[in-house]
Amino acid sequence: MTRRPPVRRRKRQPTRRRRRDDQLLAGSVAAVVVVGVVVTVVNWLLDHWWVLALALVLAVLVGAGWLHRRRQQAQWEAVRARGLRYAITQLDALHHARFEDAVSDLMRRDGCADARRVGGGGDLGADVKATDPFGRRWVIQCKHRRNGLKGSAVGTPDLQVLNGTARQVHGADIAVIVTNGRVSAPAVTFAQQQRLHVVDRQTLAVWASGSRPLWELLRAVPPPRRPSAMS
Repeated sequence: MTRRPPVRRRKRQPTRRRRRDDQLLAGSVAAVVVVGVVVTVVNWLLDHWWVLALALVLAVLVGAGWLHRRRQQAQWEAVRARGLRYAITQLDALHHARFEDAVSDLMRRDGCADARRVGGGGDLGADVKATDPFGRRWVIQCKHRRNGLKGSAVGTPDLQVLNGTARQVHGADIAVIVTNGRVSAPAVTFAQQQRLHVVDRQTLAVWASGSRPLWELLRAVPPPRRPSAMS
C-alpha cells in the first residue's frame, strides 16, 4: 500500500484587519513618545525659564541687527546712486554689455526704481527699460563704440529698428538711442520725424557726469502720466 506524502499546511498570512491594528498600535506608541518628549521639554523649560528668556533676547538682537544692516545697505545704495558719476572716457572703456549696465544705473540714479538691462539675443531693439517717477515708460537702445567719435556713426537703420519695436512691442512712451559715438545727420533727421530721442556723445557726457535726469536734457518729451514729488 502506497503512502501519500504529508500535506504541507500553508502559513496563514496576516489579515488586513490585523495589519491595520498593528499600524494603529505603532502610531499610538509614536504619538505617546512624541507627547512625552514635548511634555519633558516643556517641564524642563519651565524649570529653566531663563534659557527661554535668553533665547528670546538673542533672537531679538539678531533680528534687530539684520534689520539695521538692511537699512544701512539701503541708505548706502541710495547715496551711491545719487552720487553716481561716469566720465565719458570711463564709458568708452566699457564692454558693450557693461555700457548697457551703466545706462541702467544712470536711469536708476534719476529715480527710475525699476530700471533694468534687458539687452541680449532677441531683445528686439531694447537694451534698457525703465519707468520714470512721472509714470512714463522708457525704452533705450544702446550703441557703444570702442573708439568713441572715431568709431562708426549710428545711422538711420539703427533708428528704424528702435522705431519699429519701441512703442509697438515694448510699449514705450519715450524711445531713446544712446551712444558714446557719433550720430549721422540723416539719423538725427529721421529721429525728429519719428519722435525718437538721440543721446549722442556730448549729451551722454553731460548726463553721466552730472545729477540732472535725462528727461531734463531732452527736448519734447511726453508730459507726465501722473503727478510726482519731482514735478
